[in-house]
Amino acid sequence: MQPWNDLQQIRSRAPLVHNITNYVVMNSTANALLALGASPVMAHAADEVDEMVAIADALVINIGTLSPPWVESMLMAARAARRKGIPIVLDPVGSGATRLRTTTALRLLEESPPSIIRGNASEIRSLVLSEQGTKGVDSTHSSEESVDAARSLARRCRCVVSVSGETDVIVDSDSVIRVHNGHPMMTRVTGLGCTATAVTGAFAAVNPSALHAAAHAMMVVGIAGEIAAERSAGPGSLQVNFLDALCALTEADITRCLRADLS
Repeated sequence: MQPWNDLQQIRSRAPLVHNITNYVVMNSTANALLALGASPVMAHAADEVDEMVAIADALVINIGTLSPPWVESMLMAARAARRKGIPIVLDPVGSGATRLRTTTALRLLEESPPSIIRGNASEIRSLVLSEQGTKGVDSTHSSEESVDAARSLARRCRCVVSVSGETDVIVDSDSVIRVHNGHPMMTRVTGLGCTATAVTGAFAAVNPSALHAAAHAMMVVGIAGEIAAERSAGPGSLQVNFLDALCALTEADITRCLRADLS
């Protein structure tokens, strides 16, 4: 479980990651992808999503700020990505909080199953257990509480499920990878979960193993967060230092900091 090779591939190939994401995080996720070495594009108009998917290396769908036209664009883009055979990463932001979010996420899963679903524990549970455990877009459950739900979802959708939390848990039908990197201050910065989803898209663009791509993305985000926290007085400076840490991350940093296990 060494993400360095993937990171080198991202930096050398600059894969185009097409994001249909929310207003809150567009700027921060685009900057994170640029710092990582990928090439981001934010395109949600129905008139262009088919063309944009045609030139993209991965599609990231984030349902954080929904409206009916955006839902249709997400469905169109996902269908185009499935036809092209590029990875799709879905972030069901706030699923379980409102009917619109939950039904949209479930519709995306049914019509165009993604390669990777990345969300917090309550969001993942809402897609399996039909429960309302999300506090706005924040989780009210731990990742460890949601392992069984994540496995069930992975089997049902034949995909990888990446659950963020104090320990990030990444599962497919057979394996569980736990990533213990990260820092508590990261929870005080809006959009870092969405950033992890966008970064997952970049890793999926260069690694054909959805399981390893999802795990490597969470490792890199967690390690960069730790390095940034060491240099930060608070969440404001963490945002800037996180981008710098992503951009400057070395193999030595990964070897020194990585804490993960496979079961």
